[in-house]
Amino acid sequence: MKTLVLGASTNPSRYSYLAINRLVTNGYKVCAIGTKDGTVEGIKITVKKIMFENIDTVTVYVAAKNQADYYTYIIDLKPRRVLFNPGTENPLFEQLLTKNNIEFERACTLVLLSLGVY
Repeated sequence: MKTLVLGASTNPSRYSYLAINRLVTNGYKVCAIGTKDGTVEGIKITVKKIMFENIDTVTVYVAAKNQADYYTYIIDLKPRRVLFNPGTENPLFEQLLTKNNIEFERACTLVLLSLGVY
């Protein structure tokens, strides 16, 4: 299973940083897109919308007001699911995902990992 962290950051106090760290620690393959290039736990963060292959989950750390630029990109990746972490919920995007047969959850990646139900 491969996860795309959208809104990735190299700042250790950001939840997206912690998500990358914990996903890697738990053995998940990770790709990351952020507003600045960088590296976390050996994972390269890119600013480009690369068409990564075999994305199972997109975990979103981008506020709803900034997600529109990613709607088509994420739908085109054809992930199995999109996780809207707290503060990123977006009913409009959720409707688009449903129309494209992509599951979504309003859930915290860090909590799912800590419970072993990611």
